[in-house]
Parts: sequence; C-alpha cells; structure tokens
Amino acid sequence: MSTSNNKHLEKINNAIQNTNTLNNEEKSSSFILIEEWIKEDKSFGTLYEKLMKISLEFEPIFIELGLI
Repeated sequence: MSTSNNKHLEKINNAIQNTNTLNNEEKSSSFILIEEWIKEDKSFGTLYEKLMKISLEFEPIFIELGLI
C-alpha cells in the first residue's frame, strides 16, 4: 500500500476514533471494514460506499479530511 494511502487511513482512523457523531458500534464496524479494505487493497470508492452504509455521518468526516 502506498504511503499516501497509509496517511489517508491514519486520518480516517483518527477521525472515526475522535468523532462524537458515531456510536461505538458504528466505530467498531468501521474499523473492521477498514481492515478488510487494507487486506484486499480495494479502491477508496469501495471503502467510502461501505462506510456510508454504516452511517451518513461519514460524509462530513471525509469532507473535513479533504478526501472527497
């Protein structure tokens, strides 16, 4: 995985961990999806779509991080 992708994932993980808009179950599910995404080296779009199914609160998080 590229250094750029690793930096994005670090930002995403930190944002998920620090947000108050997601409950613990949503956070846990999100971390599981991110781990799967890393193992399977899927596209960012696939990760975004799956996270949006967990909660629409991901959109403002990704916007704030400058990823969309």
